[in-house]
Amino acid sequence: MSTYRYTECGLDNVIIQGVEFVTDDNGEEVVSIPNVNGLHKAIAEGILLRQAGMSGKELRFIRTEMGMTQAELAGIVNREPLSVSRWERGETPIDHNAQALIRLIAIQRLEVETDASAQDIAGWCVPSAGDPPILIDGHNPDDYCLAA
Repeated sequence: MSTYRYTECGLDNVIIQGVEFVTDDNGEEVVSIPNVNGLHKAIAEGILLRQAGMSGKELRFIRTEMGMTQAELAGIVNREPLSVSRWERGETPIDHNAQALIRLIAIQRLEVETDASAQDIAGWCVPSAGDPPILIDGHNPDDYCLAA
């Protein structure tokens, strides 16, 4: 078991601890991720419950996990689709109020368990220096979870 930086999800800050490597047909070692949906749910939980602002890439990840287009998300937060596009590309900072609403909607749609109040979550939507790592415990692929 080893550590793996999981960039296939479009994020640079996801690290899976305890991941299993296997040898493919060409004799190369590759990572084995048998439960991608479970892994993505754990990543979403890491983003949504982190007490720091989310990056544009993280917003794109959350939006796609919810199965929404930029236009659909823009309609919910009363912005133009171009604003969502700019947030996701990192051209402009994500509006704090929109981010709080997006987090609340995503927590509900993705069925993320939390005891945090809407006020708590709104307080987390402040920019942070860089993207803190999202550490995932991969020892049990049937139940990916945030690493302690």
